Amino acid sequence: MPIGADDIGILDKIIHSLSRMANPQENLDLVNNETNKIFLKVGKIQESGFKSEDVKRKTAVLLLGAGRVCYPAVDLLASSGNSCCQFWKTFLEQYAEDWNDIEVIVASLYLKDAKEITEDIANATAVELDITDSEKLFMYISQVEVVISLLPPSCHLTVANACIELRKHLVTASYINDAMTLLDEKARNAGITILGEMGLDPGIDHMLAMKMINESHLQNRIVKSFMSYCGGIPSPESANNPLAYKFSWNPAGAIRAGSNPATYKYEGKTVKVEGKDLYDSAVRLRLPDLPAFALECIPNRNSLIYGDVYGIGHEASTIFRGTLRYEGFSEVMGTLARIGFLDAEVHSFLRNGRPLFRDFLLELLKIKGVSSGSTIGEKAISESLISSGLCKVQETAVKVAKTIVFLGLHEPTEIPSSCQSAFDVTCYRMEERLTYSKNEQDMVLLHHEIQVATPDDQQTECRKATLLEFGTTMNGKSTSAMALTVGIPAAIGALLLLTNKIKTRGVLRPIESEVYIPALDLLQAYGFKLTEKVES
Repeated sequence: MPIGADDIGILDKIIHSLSRMANPQENLDLVNNETNKIFLKVGKIQESGFKSEDVKRKTAVLLLGAGRVCYPAVDLLASSGNSCCQFWKTFLEQYAEDWNDIEVIVASLYLKDAKEITEDIANATAVELDITDSEKLFMYISQVEVVISLLPPSCHLTVANACIELRKHLVTASYINDAMTLLDEKARNAGITILGEMGLDPGIDHMLAMKMINESHLQNRIVKSFMSYCGGIPSPESANNPLAYKFSWNPAGAIRAGSNPATYKYEGKTVKVEGKDLYDSAVRLRLPDLPAFALECIPNRNSLIYGDVYGIGHEASTIFRGTLRYEGFSEVMGTLARIGFLDAEVHSFLRNGRPLFRDFLLELLKIKGVSSGSTIGEKAISESLISSGLCKVQETAVKVAKTIVFLGLHEPTEIPSSCQSAFDVTCYRMEERLTYSKNEQDMVLLHHEIQVATPDDQQTECRKATLLEFGTTMNGKSTSAMALTVGIPAAIGALLLLTNKIKTRGVLRPIESEVYIPALDLLQAYGFKLTEKVES
């Protein structure tokens, strides 16, 4: 309903009166303009003959979560009027004949976080929202066409159920777990799509894999082997510490991943790796097309499920997915685990007063007889590692000692009372010492290799796909490669739902051609460096 008035005070009274009519059960005197449930397109009428097209409707997207990967998604969606951008040229020419500008609502538990995201973005609004407040959650979802949840995975179920009830599409970048899978029928009955795993890993990895696999099947090729590697690591010049690794978010999740068991198939045999042995199972990796990178690969959870997801379980004798790190990372982390620095149980030593980092290190290394005023250095730490059998190679012991010193785990300073376990202590120090400085950048590398053959095995070839992306700094604002490669696919998923290019309803991964074909096209239009090659 278009309305107009020359006086803003009169206009406010009109809006308030209409809102009371639309929501008679609510005390609207306590509700600000952001939270009104009625949509009013407000503009001053310049002519007596007002036409409805004078007010252009904006499509609305609700983005939940104002974390580190949020900004690129908001920035892309809110810039939809920028016809000069190559992304939007491609999108408007190929995927949207008639398009409205997008208004992005960024909702966060803390309003200041949402405001930091939206402060320099037109068409973006910050609001405060606790998703456990179902009335407020439903109110904001009801005002939009698509919801993007970049909240922790544990929050997605609450959001998904609200989206089903209100018949709104949902996009997430998280793994689709069993609980989300069970919502498939409800989502289909509601006529909505819940598009999960629309990030980097999972996300872009699925898209590239299915493109390669489906093209191979169309050419009557059998997939004999599928190998996938992905990692978010510092750019080479930023890998300037003994671990050659840094965190762009809280390190707890990444460190816990180092104790997950892994399963994969290699040349027809199923290989299982216990969580305690994961770091020791890492292998050296060199990619011929990227010879400058000294990498290693750690098995990533259960690779076998992707045989079913990708439809190659019956034909591929090798199915492997791994996490990339710079070479040497795993031998250091594996030794830290053996020392006890990754143990999550409450440690009795940390319950007594305010112990020092140095004393806790001595406790874990079982070093006795060190006076309270003395310090312990790299040499003493490395010698202890060798003598105790925690390290068998001198070079490794030196690397681990350098890491311990770099992290300050040897310092005579007090451990915060919030640290109740060795794991807490390690996370605390890593969060302090392994962060990116203002001008440092991260890097994302994703690489697939599949071996395919004709049914008679007479002809074989190797097909490769690679994504290499670096963080950027523009106008003094840094955006990580991880934020770009997670946030942009999620935004593209929302755009494909807004334009009804994705017609499948229910719970969906980006393994369907209606998702991955346009999504990969738009990722390249955005500027992502995706390369593919075939070697005989």
